[in-house]
Amino acid sequence: MKLDYELYAKIFKALSDQNRLKIIDILSCGEKCACNILENFNFTQPTLSHHMKVLIDCKIVKCRKDGLWSYYSLDKNNTNKIALFLMNIITDTEDCICKINSSINKCEIQNKK
Repeated sequence: MKLDYELYAKIFKALSDQNRLKIIDILSCGEKCACNILENFNFTQPTLSHHMKVLIDCKIVKCRKDGLWSYYSLDKNNTNKIALFLMNIITDTEDCICKINSSINKCEIQNKK
């Protein structure tokens, strides 16, 4: 399995903001209206919109419009892929880059001598 490091670096950069992590935690309970999310923060609606755009662009969050209201939910398919990616890079597996990339193996063998 080929891992897309560039894509996940973008996602982890989006997740490196504590407010976005809190938004994800809020959405883990289910779909929420923007106004309900905003109640948990001391910033303005435009700031919330910015955070939501970043999360939507990374496909972590989905948005559903209903009239003037915006409803947000986690994209469970993509959040599961993020968790699997993280597990893949921190676990020694058969398709680990160390086992695939022969130059990494050569350095390890030379260091053991």
